Amino acid sequence: MPKRLVSVEERALDEKARQYLPGGSLGNTPINVIIREGHGSRVWDVSGNELVDYLMGSGPMLVGHGHPDVLAAIREQVEKGTTFFTNNEHAILLAEELVNAVACADKVRFVSSGSEATHYAMRTARAYRNRDKILKFEGGFHGMNDYALMSMSPADPPDYPQAAPDSAGIPSSIRDEMLIAPFNDIETASAIIEQHHEELGGVIVEPFQRIIPPVPGFLEGLREVTRHYEIPLIFDEVVTGFRLAYGGAQEYYGVTPDICTLGKTIAGGFPLAAVAGTEEMMSHFDPVSRETGGYMPQIGTLSGNPVAASAGLATLEVLRREGTYERLFEVGRQLKDGFQRLLTEAEVPAQIVGEPPLFDVVFVDSEITDYRSLLANDKQKAMRFNEMLLERGILKGDWKFYLSTVHTQEDLDLTFQAFASALDELMG
Repeated sequence: MPKRLVSVEERALDEKARQYLPGGSLGNTPINVIIREGHGSRVWDVSGNELVDYLMGSGPMLVGHGHPDVLAAIREQVEKGTTFFTNNEHAILLAEELVNAVACADKVRFVSSGSEATHYAMRTARAYRNRDKILKFEGGFHGMNDYALMSMSPADPPDYPQAAPDSAGIPSSIRDEMLIAPFNDIETASAIIEQHHEELGGVIVEPFQRIIPPVPGFLEGLREVTRHYEIPLIFDEVVTGFRLAYGGAQEYYGVTPDICTLGKTIAGGFPLAAVAGTEEMMSHFDPVSRETGGYMPQIGTLSGNPVAASAGLATLEVLRREGTYERLFEVGRQLKDGFQRLLTEAEVPAQIVGEPPLFDVVFVDSEITDYRSLLANDKQKAMRFNEMLLERGILKGDWKFYLSTVHTQEDLDLTFQAFASALDELMG
């Protein structure tokens, strides 16, 4: 099949990127492509190549690029003003919708990024418990704050529950405030919680960790042990919120935390995220709590931005339409099953891991249940395969095929063709 062509214009922009941006990129992905525009399930690079998009802005564009209803809402608000630093109608209505949709949510506080949201969620738990330590799960991605960057992707993981920093510049003291447990191992996680429950302010987990689903009983067991010791349980739903179900992973897996973080989908492609939780947890954001010494000030210039909130409201309205999630899951299942069939026919030691709206190819045939089992993935092969897909008109990130509500049968047919061709070259 024809390969992606790179124009003189794109090469010149790439040279400027290397001159003015560290590493020649925005820091998000090493994908060597410069996108000009996106419509529906497709994007176009500055060379004019049309690509089937499974990156989808790393997840926010669940209803596709440039959905007409979302664009209409944005245009209407932009004409009225772009930011105010005060309460605005769209942010209030979006908070109402989030509370109505998400099981753990009585109140909502808006921020501008998922990294902020997880940072404040952990702070909320510590304020409630008046304890400093947080337990997270090895390999869990909770953004770029210092606490989140502990054992997110350690090359040489230490023994549990020791933490390893993933970035330079993090104070060494942070390491002592984080405890690390293996995802999907309720016995080990429970033992760590039981041993350290007097020190723990909270437990944070991606209920669906990167591409790894929870094994039966894991989330339920985590909820049980944290409830027993009255330790706040935080679900990081920046990715899973409104993606696995309208009520997020809480609805999909049937387990309700005390606090959750939301992002990506709720902003329709704009910088907006949220912390949501029970009345008791969220009371720490209320200045009235100064009287008890539990107040947490939180100020953000663009928090609850009206343009972002209007985009979020319009996106959620699209998702509430009849049959939306049924179709999203059906398209995802077709893609997963088709990929697995092609891998099996080619006798490639690889598997598809994840849920229908969000999954990836892992180049290993052993069971994947946690970060350490995922380390067996042949990363060089995976990176090369992603490059081959890009050459054949398929855009995805380092990890994850993000499905949208607007991917079509034509998209799937083109993707299967590219997948089969890339496999032939990879294994040839």
